[in-house]
Amino acid sequence: MTKLTKNKKLALEKIDASKQYTIEEAAKLVKEITTTKFDASLDVDVRLGVDPRKANQMVRGVVTLPHGTGKVTRVLVMCTPDKEEEAKAAGADYVGLDEYIEKIKGGWTDVDVIITMPSVMAKVGALGRILGPRGLMPNPKSGTVTMDIAKAVNEVKAGKIDFKVDKYGIIHTSVGKVSFTEDKIVENVKEFMAMIMKLKPSSAKGTYVKSVSLSSTMSPGLRIEPKSVDA
Repeated sequence: MTKLTKNKKLALEKIDASKQYTIEEAAKLVKEITTTKFDASLDVDVRLGVDPRKANQMVRGVVTLPHGTGKVTRVLVMCTPDKEEEAKAAGADYVGLDEYIEKIKGGWTDVDVIITMPSVMAKVGALGRILGPRGLMPNPKSGTVTMDIAKAVNEVKAGKIDFKVDKYGIIHTSVGKVSFTEDKIVENVKEFMAMIMKLKPSSAKGTYVKSVSLSSTMSPGLRIEPKSVDA
């Protein structure tokens, strides 16, 4: 077993595993117990009372976090030549079409989000086997297949995230960095949870939000009182 560092041991002693914290308490505590030398990501896990195998209980959506995720999001725009200037002006990191299709076929997927337009979706769709498993496939529902390329790039760069429930009924997403102030962490989590509440399937029975936890890259999860994250 790995030996706990003094800092880690002190941090773990602060956690009461039987307690459900308010989001405000959790935002403060997660900053105290994170002992990494780098600026760790903050993650939220939400366990939902849905059966993701049923199409009418699939929970997926997008939300723009008020303070972004703190990450630099690398964006590839795959578009026709007439849209290239618009994409570059909006801040896309990579812009093009055929050359990127070839690069991706060769195994290159060094981006976080791919945005495209309806007229080239047939070409991009052929990359589904590569992009699908990596969560990079553009999708009209998440706003990444659109004619308004500039708006899509701006939203992604501003902190728009795409999330969906996994086969275990859990949504896992990043909501910021440990360096964020407590207020910013609280506001990002509340915005995210408000969107999850809006997406509640009418066919879901019983308790919809079963549990919420907040953790950083290297910290244990802190259980959050679900009522405290009501926006």
